[in-house]
Order: sequence, then C-alpha cells, then structure tokens
Amino acid sequence: MTRPLFLPALLVAFSLVAQEAPKADATAPSAAAKLTLQQAIETSLKNNLQVQIAVETRDFTRAGLTIEEGAFDWNLTSGLSVSKTQDGFRYPNGDGTFGTLEGTAFNRSLTVGSTKAFGWGGNLSLSYAPLYSFHTGSLYTGTTTNPYDGSFSATYSQSLLRNFGRAATESRLIVARKSAQAADLNFQLSIIGLVASTESLYWDVVFAQRNLENKQQALALAQKQLNENQIRVQVGTLAPIEVTSSEASVAQAQQDIISAEAQLLNAKDALIRALYPSSERPLNLEPADAPSIKPLELNEATAEKQALANRIELRTARLDLESKQALETAANNRILPQLDAFATYTGNAASQIPSEGLAAVNKDLTKGTYPGYTVGLQFSMPIQNRAARGNQAQARANRRQSELTLRDLELGITLEVRQAFRNLDASGKGVVAAEKTRIFREKDLEAEQKKFENGMSTNFLVLSKLNDLNTAKGNELQAQITYAKAVTALEKALGHLLEARKLEVK
Repeated sequence: MTRPLFLPALLVAFSLVAQEAPKADATAPSAAAKLTLQQAIETSLKNNLQVQIAVETRDFTRAGLTIEEGAFDWNLTSGLSVSKTQDGFRYPNGDGTFGTLEGTAFNRSLTVGSTKAFGWGGNLSLSYAPLYSFHTGSLYTGTTTNPYDGSFSATYSQSLLRNFGRAATESRLIVARKSAQAADLNFQLSIIGLVASTESLYWDVVFAQRNLENKQQALALAQKQLNENQIRVQVGTLAPIEVTSSEASVAQAQQDIISAEAQLLNAKDALIRALYPSSERPLNLEPADAPSIKPLELNEATAEKQALANRIELRTARLDLESKQALETAANNRILPQLDAFATYTGNAASQIPSEGLAAVNKDLTKGTYPGYTVGLQFSMPIQNRAARGNQAQARANRRQSELTLRDLELGITLEVRQAFRNLDASGKGVVAAEKTRIFREKDLEAEQKKFENGMSTNFLVLSKLNDLNTAKGNELQAQITYAKAVTALEKALGHLLEARKLEVK
C-alpha cells in the first residue's frame, strides 16, 4: 500500500477512516469479540457510569426550571369554618330581681380564592365568600334573621418602578432556563470527553497488539539469522563465536515479546474496564480497525472559526454571561423605590331570607347589584438602600467576571485549536516519513544479508540492521497511533467530534 510522500501545506486536518471489519455484537461478552471503533464508542456510551451521572445532573437542573416556573402558577386557596356562639344579657326587674335573655348564633362561612403573579410585575387576587348566619333564643327576639349573605372581590396590583417588567421579576426564571440549556451542553461535553477517552484506549490496544506482532516478527528474523549462522558454523564458513551474538539477539527478542504481551493485556484490561464498568465483561477482545489517512481541505483560520462557533465550553460560558446579565438587570431594578398601583372591585349581596337562599346571593354577586371600587397607590423606599446597592455591585462584578472568563476561554480554545492543528499536520507527515524509513530499513537489511552471504559483511552488521528495522517498525506504528489520537484531539478541539462519529445526543 502506498501513501503520498508529502502533504499539501493547506491540507492539515484529517478524518479517521476505519477499515471494514466483520460486524460483531460488542455488547455481548465472548471469548474474543471483534470490536470496531464505532462499536467501542457505542458500548462505552451505553454502559459508562459517568454518562448516567451526567443524565441525572441534567435532569436535576431541568427540575430547577420547573421550580422557578412554579412561581407564576395559579394558587388556589379555600377555607371553611363552622361556629356556634352562645350569649346572654342580664337585665334588672322592677322588684329588684334580674332577668336573663339568652341566644345562640350559628355561622357557616366558605372562602374560595385564587392568586397569581405575572411576569410583568402584576398580581391578581380573587375571593368569593358566601356566608350563612342564623340566630335563635330570647336574646334575638324581635330581630330580623336573613341568614344568607356573601361577597366577591378582585384586586389587581401593578409595580410601576421596582419589580416592573419581566427582566426584573423573571430574572430567576431566566437564569433557570439558561442553566437548563447549560446542563444539556454539559451533558454533551461529558459525552465528548468519554468518546475521546474511549478512542484513546482503543488505539492503545491497537498499538499494543501490532507492537506484539512486530516483536514476534523480530523474533522470527532473529531466529532465522541464528539458524543460518549455526549452519555456517557446521560447514566451517563462520566462526563459532559469531553464534553468540545471534543467540543474544534471539534472547532479547523473546524478552521484548514478554513485555509486549504484558502491555497488550494491560491495554485490553483498561479498555474492557471502560466499556463494561458494571456489566458482564468479555474475556478478551480484538480491535478490528486501524488508522489511515484521509486529508480534508481545512486551513488554520477556518479551524479557529469553527471552534469558536461550535465549542460547547464557549456556548456554556455565553449562557453563564447571559444569566449574569439578567441578574445584573434585576439588581439594577431593585435599587428603585417601590411604587405600586392597585385597583379593587368588591361585589356585595343583600342579606337574603331563608326562602331565597344562597342562589339569591350569587345572583346579586354575578350581576354586580351592589358594587364597590377602590383605586390607589402605595409607595415605599429604604432611606439608604444599602442592601440593594450591595447586591447591585455584586451582580456587576459577577457579570464582569463572566465576560473575562469568556474572553480567556476564547483565547485558550484558539491556542488549543492551533496546537491540535499543527500536531495533526506534523503527525500526518510523521506517518509518511516513518513509512519511508521502514521501507528503507527493510531494503538496507536485505542488502546487508546478501553481503553477509557473499562474505562481504559481518554478523554484527546484519544484527545491527535487524535492530534498525525493528526500531523503524516501532516508530512507524507509534506514528500511526499518534496520528489517530491527533485526529481525535483536533475534532474535539473543533467541537464536532460527535458529528464526526455520527452520534446524536438526546
């Protein structure tokens, strides 16, 4: 397989293209599950406990929005009372004795009301209060008993200075909305971090596996060189002392394999632990993908613009700034004096005799037979108002802090994008250079072996060329894995890692 010898100067962003691999159920444990990168990501998102924690955090923040919306709900109130009062009146008689008048008063009252606050600073209060009152006994003889009565009232008050307008009264609701939006973004940010972490672990396994294969190939080459040298010693064309260096080379290759096997097992354990934190885990897994290069036309300036437009951290910081601005606006409003206008309508009913009952009372109330009206203003102002001014100063400082934080974050993201951009450019070129080096090392070893067979070289030089080839293979593999991780880093820096992996966060 050939690759271009150089990359154009402006083609410095790359996307990761996975090789086709047999489909496997990554979520079903097996002895050796073939696992693609996409399957690893999906399994991690499904099982990772941090994702579940992020979901609960998002739901908790959304519930806070519901709480703040509840401040503007209708509030229904009601009350029922029943009373019985006995009383008496003692009066003197002409003969020096005293007489007593006694009576009993019965009262039943029902009050039904409702209140609601409005976002523009108004409050409405409604009240309906039918009443039943009846008297018995000599104390009330001669009085007229009309037991049914009642009233209806409606009062609306409107703030004209302090607490006037939605910006003042709905500041907490505005902040709750921004917080709910930020919670969604933070959830996406946790997903992005998990995807990037999973990819890094996946490529660590790929590196460890292919590194083990390289070490096994190195052992095979060293063993072949040892076998050939032993034959040459037997036929007398090579001194026996030359076999010792070949045996040392074989022993070193075997030692490298032991280290590579341990590295592979550790890398697999780390990936399995990330994919299956609490569920049943597979005994083994085999990565099915390998990194490859596919350049995309994207220059540094365009990358910076994309990052500033897409990065979730910036969107979250802007929401925080908008929340602080809303709180500052509300704090500015609260230094104003309180001036409220109110209007009240009261509907009364004539006391009704028992034969007419409560229906007649309701008729008077609904028709407004006996209306009453009240309008007025209410004014209040703290003399020094230090509490409101202190809150205003704090809100202003918080807003300025958010502005500076946003600016600092923009600068940090710009630097991150530039570094990721250049690292990927260097990694892409490094892959090409490492491949060329490996090819030349293979040719160099082949030439040295031919020279050795013709008596024009030594066993030491052949083994040196073999070591150079092994080093070149390791460097090429490391360059490929570094490139794959650089792709992830750049896509994360640009803010479209989820889109690149075709993941949708709900």
